[in-house]
Amino acid sequence: MAAKRQTVRKARTGEDDKSRERLESVAGYLSESGSRDLDRLVYERVRLGIMSALAVNRTLSFSELKDLLQTSDGNLSVHARKLEDAGYIACKKTFQGRFPRTDYRLTSPGRRALERYLDHMEALIRATREEPTAAGDDGG
Repeated sequence: MAAKRQTVRKARTGEDDKSRERLESVAGYLSESGSRDLDRLVYERVRLGIMSALAVNRTLSFSELKDLLQTSDGNLSVHARKLEDAGYIACKKTFQGRFPRTDYRLTSPGRRALERYLDHMEALIRATREEPTAAGDDGG
């Protein structure tokens, strides 16, 4: 009986190791990034939208971002300022004729932060889609 328990325990340890590896691949995103606070900046919907839009466009104006994200002036302004303060986006203010124009672009640190976030999401999707281990599978 003791031998059977020991065999089951060894099998579970192997399964636990595999589960732990999957969790670590997902959790690794936070530990590699250096600062959880900065990484959480990317997570919020409007900020993720800003960074994603700027990742595929060299620059976008405030008006273009506002229309694209369907958000208010105040909401966009607050989120853009947080990303700018973190160094993830750069802001350039000019005049077009007599009208002020604000253009944004994604910086290198911003692109890296977005790539880390996307890597984390991909790891989470892979881990979620993997078959559960036999011990963790309740058949339902």
